[in-house]
Amino acid sequence: MRSARIGQVLGICALSVAAIGTACGSSVPDYSSVWSSSPTSSTSTTSTSPTPIAQYLEGVGVTGEPIPLDKLTDLKVTLPQPAGWVKYSNPNLSPATQVIAKNNTYPTATLIIFKLNGNFDVAEAIKHANVDAEISQNFTKLNSSDANFNGFPSAMIEGSYDLNGKRLHSYNRVVIPVTAAPKFQRYLVQLTVTSLAEQAAPDAADIETIIKGFAVSVK
Repeated sequence: MRSARIGQVLGICALSVAAIGTACGSSVPDYSSVWSSSPTSSTSTTSTSPTPIAQYLEGVGVTGEPIPLDKLTDLKVTLPQPAGWVKYSNPNLSPATQVIAKNNTYPTATLIIFKLNGNFDVAEAIKHANVDAEISQNFTKLNSSDANFNGFPSAMIEGSYDLNGKRLHSYNRVVIPVTAAPKFQRYLVQLTVTSLAEQAAPDAADIETIIKGFAVSVK
């Protein structure tokens, strides 16, 4: 695939992932519609709006090539698939977007991987990784972290928010790994696990299997 505007590709993925819910009776977001361009915020507004990571990267001239999980050559990303979870396919989804769902409905896990092209301040980019969650409608944060993940810069946020009349619970992690010298190729890896808030407890075992088994490493 050719390089693309990161926000544009993720926006398409968000709409496509939401279409899962149309097929199964509920809407399935990729963590607040994955870097949505028009979310509703429950927090107080300021004169300067927070900048989502996709917008930040585009602003510094970075493009991203979406890479399917099975096409990675210098990076290994592990996405566990609990029993009863199936791969969800939709012609509107980017071929590089991997979605698995339990019985084709909630809960879901979405994995997006971008090969990044262009120089940028990784530490600064990570500061923007949780913005999309934080500006979701009626977002309540339960947990967050900016600690490294598997040795790579990362940010994680977990919380609940409203979407299309439903209360959703979501775990979102962004990782920016880099391959070894001499190439130093950077990637952006995003995992999102979303469930109905009222089903968070019954779904906890499967969700923990995915979160704890998720891993990123250089080949």
